[in-house]
Parts: sequence; C-alpha cells; structure tokens
Amino acid sequence: MARAKPSTKTSSQKKSKTARTHTVSKGAKKTQAAAARNGEEHSIGSYLIQRLQDYGITDIFGIPGDFVLQFYGMLEESPIRVIGMTREDSAGYAADSYARVRGLSAVCVTYCVGGLSLCNSIAGAYAEKSPVIVISGAPGMDERRSDPLLHHKVKDFNTQREVFEKITIANAALEDPLTAFREIDRCLEAAVRYKRPVFLELPRDRVQTKALMPHRPKVETMQSNADALKAALDEARKLIESAQKPVIVAGVEIHRFGLQEEVLKLAEKNQIAICTTLLGKSVVSEMHPLNLGVYEGAMGQEDVRKFVEESDCVILLGTFMTDINLGIFTAHLDPGKCVYVTSEQLRVRHHHFHDVLLPDFVKGLAKGKMQVAKRTLPVVEHMRPREPFVPKPDAPMTVKRLYDRLNDQLDDHTSVIADVGDSLFAAIDLTIHQRTDFISPAYYTSMGFAIPAAVGVQVADIKRRPIVLVGDGAFQMTCLELSTALRHGFNPVVIVLNNKGYTTERFLQEGPFNDILNWNYHRLPDLLGGGWGFEIHTEGDLEKALQAAWANQDAFSLLNVHLQPTDISPALKRLASRLSKRL
Repeated sequence: MARAKPSTKTSSQKKSKTARTHTVSKGAKKTQAAAARNGEEHSIGSYLIQRLQDYGITDIFGIPGDFVLQFYGMLEESPIRVIGMTREDSAGYAADSYARVRGLSAVCVTYCVGGLSLCNSIAGAYAEKSPVIVISGAPGMDERRSDPLLHHKVKDFNTQREVFEKITIANAALEDPLTAFREIDRCLEAAVRYKRPVFLELPRDRVQTKALMPHRPKVETMQSNADALKAALDEARKLIESAQKPVIVAGVEIHRFGLQEEVLKLAEKNQIAICTTLLGKSVVSEMHPLNLGVYEGAMGQEDVRKFVEESDCVILLGTFMTDINLGIFTAHLDPGKCVYVTSEQLRVRHHHFHDVLLPDFVKGLAKGKMQVAKRTLPVVEHMRPREPFVPKPDAPMTVKRLYDRLNDQLDDHTSVIADVGDSLFAAIDLTIHQRTDFISPAYYTSMGFAIPAAVGVQVADIKRRPIVLVGDGAFQMTCLELSTALRHGFNPVVIVLNNKGYTTERFLQEGPFNDILNWNYHRLPDLLGGGWGFEIHTEGDLEKALQAAWANQDAFSLLNVHLQPTDISPALKRLASRLSKRL
C-alpha cells in the first residue's frame, strides 16, 4: 500500500528530521468520544461514515452497485446526503470540484466497473492536488475462496487497488477489522495533509464487521524543521529586499492550503504586485488593486508577461510549473532570481531546503515588514475602465465578443467553471470577483469536466451560481449530468461554444478527425423535461438569452452559441503570434 512519506533531510542540518507530534483534531475528538461511549460497537462501515462527518463532509457522490449496496444503505441512514450521478467519471469530477470549494470530498462506487471508470477524474484530482476520498465496494472475503470468476473482476482481487495505488497518495483495503480502523484514519489524514486523493476498498462482508477492540484515532501533525525554516526565510527575505522589481506569482496550492490571507498580507504590507497562474486563477480576488491577473507566458496579456519576466525577484508561492501554466513553455523565468515554494519543494535561487512546510514558509514570509523597493504597476486590461458591452444586434457571434459580454455579467456570487481548450484559454481575460470562483482542470485538461463540476460546486455551496464554459466536443461527453442538476434544482448557466469540432486541435493540426456532429444543444431541455434552451447566432440573440437565463433561478439554462470553426480567442491568437516569431 502506498504510504504518505514526509521528507527527511535538510540542507542546513543533514541529520535533522521534520518534527512529528501526535495531536487530536476537533473531528478526531468527536470520534474518540463516540468510541469511548460505544466501545467496540463501531463497525468498519459506520466508523468510516463517522470519520467523513468529522472531516466536514456532508455530501457524497457516486453510483450504487451490488458490491457497495450495504454501505449505501448505511449512508442513506446517516446525515450525509448521497448525490447520485449518471456516470462514475462524472461523479469523480463533481467530487473534485466539491473538494476545491469545501477542502475535502468523497465519492462512492462499486467494484472495478465503477472504480476503474473513476480513474481519469481521480488522476486529474491527483495531478491538480484536489483531495477526494474514493470509496469502492469489493467482493466479500468469504466469496473470494478458490479464486472464483466473480462479475466485475479483472485479473485478480487486488487489481483495482493496485491501479489506484498509482493515482492516489494513500490507499487501503479494509479487509481486516484489526487494522481497518487505523487504515481509515491514515488515509483520510493523508488526503488532508497532502491535498491529493486517497482510495479505500471495502469488501461487502466487512461493512458490518465490528471493531475487535475500542479504537481512538490519532492525527499526526507535521512541523517544519526550525533551523531549515529560519535559513530559508532569511535567504528569501535577503533576496526580496535586494531586488528592485519583485513580483508574487501565486498558484493553486495557496487555495488548497487556505493561505490566501497570508499571501495578501505579504503583498499589502510590502506593496508587491500579485499575478496568478491559470490553474491558480482567482486564488485571490482579481478585483484587488495589487492583482495584475494571469501570468501565462505568451498566452497572457503582454503587460503582465513583461512585468513578470522583467522582475529581478519572482516569488512563486504554491505554483506548479506546468506547460499550460507556462503558456506552452513560452514563459521565461530565471531560477537564479526566484523564490519557489510548493508543498513538495522549496528553492531560493539555486539553494534547496527540505523539511519546510508550505504554510509555515508563507506565514513566516508574511510576518513583519521587509524593506522592499516600490515598483510602478502597469495598468493592465482588467484595471482599465471598461465600457459597458453594447451588442450589435445583427453581428455574428465571436469568441472575443462572447467573453466581453460575460465580463459584464460576472458578480460577487458567480463562479466560472471552464472546460478545456479555448473555453479555458479565453477565460484568461475574464475578471473574477471573489477568490476561488474560477474552477478548471487547467493542468490535467480533461475534456468533460465542466458540467459535472458545476453540480459539485452547487452541492458544496448552493449560493454560488456557475457560468459553465464548455466546447461542443467536451459537452457531448458529460452533458447528461444536467439531469442531475435538474433533479436537485440547481441553476447553472451553461454556454456551449459550438464550433462543430475540436478547435484547439484544429489550431495545432487541421483534419476531418476534428469534426463532430452538430447537435441541437438547445433542445436538450426537451429531452430532460426541464431547463431552458436558447439558440444563439448573433449578439442580439446572446443579449436576450443571457437576460432570460439570469432571470431563470429555478433550473439550468443552456445557450447554444454558434461560432465559426476557425474563430479562436485573443489568448490563442497571442500565443500563435509569439510562437510564429520565435519559430
């Protein structure tokens, strides 16, 4: 089984180790009290449900199946709300987005046909550090005797767990009541600590199995090595104070670890401008006067790109240096001028430090005021006074004009959920009002994410209203999760960028393989028996449809926006222009 392992050696003291202490969280204390009252009366299934609640999970996504029906019955009797989806991979996407909003989520499916269908969405959650607890049913231990060919079985009874071992930070088969309870604790704590998915496999004849002895959970809390932390902070402060042009680039881990306030404190105290990566977009409000927007190499705005790349000290906080975050490797950052810290590594210039936790470093850097050179900020696009969008009633729709109009629609209660391709790239230029109100698989870039993710967002927070931006190809993959939205009374505004195929792939290499069948997307409400649909060819159509959709609070609205197959966003045009100059 994969076990979460802390790093061990520091650059400042080769023999020192990260201090570890055993503490009890508030949730664990509740479970300890219950365990003390009930003795060994907890079953494996009931204990797992209790621990989910202890960690603040009030909803679980999934699809039932015979190997997990007993556990589903227990869930239905618990305070946890079960959200049934139409596909297992969609359940994974919904759980992923729920975790991005609430900090932790869970998904429950049956053995192999359910679990293996989850693999792609859980792989994306792993890549983008979204902590999802995967619970799968499994054949009972007694029915595995003589290795029978049970339905859903692939190679052997360990196959599913071994697959998930590659895409989770910790996993366990809850087969033995002597170890199952502490394995649940270990995996859940790993999800919270490392912000990655974990996997629990529960045989159906172990759901009601009682503890052999009273169990009290212990939570291991990691602490930074004090000497390594001090050395790293001292060197980082020295580099920042010696710089004439510092800038902060904040990434998605600032949200995952709840460090937004510390980053703002660091920026405001020292008047250092903030940019974000595309994956970290809206990690702090883009309405903040120090937020310049998204740094995205050649895809980003030129003023932002120059401001970052001309900096003599780039403070990269919780930022993954992916190809998408770097504008398909068109970014130019000198490591010798960078402070780079994530949950996995810390580097100041070319010096590496170990056993320093991301929260400790960011909080330490935010404490006190440094003597930092003041830098004139550029007036970037979203800071300029914007003229209200005035539709040209008969003008055909373009990607740029669509997103210009959406910028006027966004407010403090709107979340933007972007699928991949130009739906995502065009969103670089949207101005998001509140923190973490932009959600997208901007690193793993898996098509079909956005529609089920909208369900997950509204399950997590019904006050958020999602605008869902999705290409027609991605929409065809998971569009029937709108039936889940309809079932629960959710009201996302879904905008289908209908260019009859895969436009981003056309941009890379044209061919008939990029064409798809043109559906009447706006007729989907007729099939589902609810929701509103609109067909949009012109700016006048868009204006009427958006006003009607925004007034429709009771169900989803679906806008089928017809675009030319060769029409691309300003972000993709910027990338094409700068790549052509480089090549």
